[in-house]
Amino acid sequence: MARKEKKLTEEEKAQEKEVQRNLVQYLSFTLNSEEYGVEILRVQEIRCWEPVSRVPNVPSYEKGVINLRGAIIPIIDLRERFQLEEANYTATTAVIILRVEEEDKTRIVGIVIDSVSDVLDVDKRTVQESPSFGSKVSTDYISGLVEVNGKMLTLLDIDQFLSLQEEEEKELN
Repeated sequence: MARKEKKLTEEEKAQEKEVQRNLVQYLSFTLNSEEYGVEILRVQEIRCWEPVSRVPNVPSYEKGVINLRGAIIPIIDLRERFQLEEANYTATTAVIILRVEEEDKTRIVGIVIDSVSDVLDVDKRTVQESPSFGSKVSTDYISGLVEVNGKMLTLLDIDQFLSLQEEEEKELN
């Protein structure tokens, strides 16, 4: 009998290891009452909103730049970038400083969000592909959707999102 209990415990340990291998942590945040997430390993820090230095001739969603310990960091308002209704910055408005991987370098950018929600463990096996909305709507920056605690969480591919932004800016010029 004791052997069976030990074997069961080993099976449980193996299952737990499998679950742990498939877990990815995401920082969740809100925009216009919707939940979004970015991989926690991309997050450098979270800051309260503070005024930025404006830069001329940039799209309105590019709010400006901040000096972060000697580095100049561009700040993008995600609400405006997603063409959501404008909102006033409040005490819960935050800036998530992210590391963005490009082909041969890493950039640091900040995104303005309504509020930070939580750090969530997401099983990669439960992430669903983003739906297709047709050729006029790009969902390339969405790495997937997952239900967590009864809410739908849109997972952002921040590298893809920012590369799409650069392509759109080139087309405008």
